Amino acid sequence: MKNLSLVIILLALSFTTSCKENKKESGTEPEMKSEEMAPAKSNDTKEITVKLEPKNDSNVTGNVVFIEADGVVTMTATLNGLTEGPHAIHIHEKGDCSSPDGKSAGGHWNPTNQPHGKWGSPDGYHRGDIGNVEANADGMGTITLSTDEWCIGCDDPNKNIIGKGIIVHQGPDDFTSQPSGNAGARVACGAIMQ
Repeated sequence: MKNLSLVIILLALSFTTSCKENKKESGTEPEMKSEEMAPAKSNDTKEITVKLEPKNDSNVTGNVVFIEADGVVTMTATLNGLTEGPHAIHIHEKGDCSSPDGKSAGGHWNPTNQPHGKWGSPDGYHRGDIGNVEANADGMGTITLSTDEWCIGCDDPNKNIIGKGIIVHQGPDDFTSQPSGNAGARVACGAIMQ
């Protein structure tokens, strides 16, 4: 009887140990699978922050952030010192803000030779025709645009925004006047550089 009890105890002990090892193995297995299935993080994200400086004796300042991920560039401009209401914002052909009036940045960036217009218009628009930013009573405004028609530092001259300038204008873009939307004086400028 003692031998039978001893055999039963040994079998029970062996069974318990076997179950614990199986639980450990099965507990480890899902963790490995979930790590393998997790999406890889993209190292292809690019980001540039452009500081805007006042032009034409304005007090307009701000930052424009460009982030490129998965072939799409998202631009967010945050502006201060504007008069209340709409103000045109464009990408210009040169990243040169050396002149007091901002005209050293040249005209609108228009590598595809389209007429000036509202972004996305079937009648055409410049690659630099961002649109209007609405300033509140405190002179602050924010605008965001996402597009696959821009890139940061790629080899396509029709998409690459590096070396261009950002201009904020005194008034709104009317989206029809050629070649620049009749937006008035340039009140802020920033160069898009890596």
